[in-house]
Amino acid sequence: MPPPFSSFPSTPIAQLLGSNGPIHAVTYSSPPSPYILTGSSDRLIRLYNPTPSPPITHHSNTITTTHPPSQTSPIPPGRLITTFPPLHSHPILSLAISPSNATFLSSGGDRTLFLWDVATSLSTRRFHGHAGRVNAVAFAGGGGDALALSGGLDGTVRIWDLRSASTKAVQVLTEARDAVTSVVAPSGGWEVVAGSVDGRVRGYDVRMGRCVVDVVGASVTSLCLDGEGGGETVLVGGLDSKVRMMDRRDGRCLRVYEGEGWRNEGVRVQSCFGGAGRWVVAGDEFPVDEEGGEGRVWAWDVMTGRVVARLGVPWGPGRRMGVGADGREKGRRNVVSCVAWKDGGRGDQFCVGGRRGWSRFLGGDRREARQDD
Repeated sequence: MPPPFSSFPSTPIAQLLGSNGPIHAVTYSSPPSPYILTGSSDRLIRLYNPTPSPPITHHSNTITTTHPPSQTSPIPPGRLITTFPPLHSHPILSLAISPSNATFLSSGGDRTLFLWDVATSLSTRRFHGHAGRVNAVAFAGGGGDALALSGGLDGTVRIWDLRSASTKAVQVLTEARDAVTSVVAPSGGWEVVAGSVDGRVRGYDVRMGRCVVDVVGASVTSLCLDGEGGGETVLVGGLDSKVRMMDRRDGRCLRVYEGEGWRNEGVRVQSCFGGAGRWVVAGDEFPVDEEGGEGRVWAWDVMTGRVVARLGVPWGPGRRMGVGADGREKGRRNVVSCVAWKDGGRGDQFCVGGRRGWSRFLGGDRREARQDD
């Protein structure tokens, strides 16, 4: 096991460029997580190697020179490996990669799920059945990829058998009273955990036909299972500007994470565990200031709930003006809405995305942890 972090990783390593609209989904490939997938409102899925390319070197006779720092971007771009065919007709809202890294799932506003083959960059299956947009997808079942899970605006969780030739859902869970925003599954099991706008987190045992309901109160926007604890705790993000860590065994709220200036009241902002269960990380619905357009990422200590980092995410180059519903130009906020941590929360790097349309990849050094950080 790698040594612990000395401090929260806050060094920008690369920018993942290329999207022509806000990014709604970011996910790492399965461990050791060398790649990142992004899904955007431009209906495209992109695969990146986040490690920046080496600086361009020019050769003149026998003298070798490199660009000085002042002539290059302070944050280099990551490497775009491929852009998958635009099969979705609406924005991409969710992505999930299988444990083998051979396939991944995508969903969006077109009420459709696609199963993709990574090696060929082609879709191998298409699933229909939801009556509205599909907000979340995940893999589940024996081996971690026997089933596909989806949660939608229609308030249902649908389970699809990936080993069958059928494209119909094998089970439809209808207990939610409003849109399902998140679905996750403990590794290698037959359980499903779903979060909904009705303020409930529902845990299903699909083999036993059992459903356990935990009442959160606020609309649920994000779920993340604790990989270090076998999925016994779940991180629940809600539209009351709070992130809760809950014990799935008895429904207790173990810790609440919030902070002065951190807001999540109107849009889906994701949160996750990081640093091998040491931190909770979340995006932010509101920027630091309206003029600068700088978004933020927040981090809390898991045990104490103390804020340990507030990282600015600048708008960067390009227009900050957009056209509103009234046809007039309006400034756009840099909402940081999606976040993912490498190696299922155990790695030393993480990635964020949002309205700006590019992802930022951040990391840090692993050293012996200080007692005062």
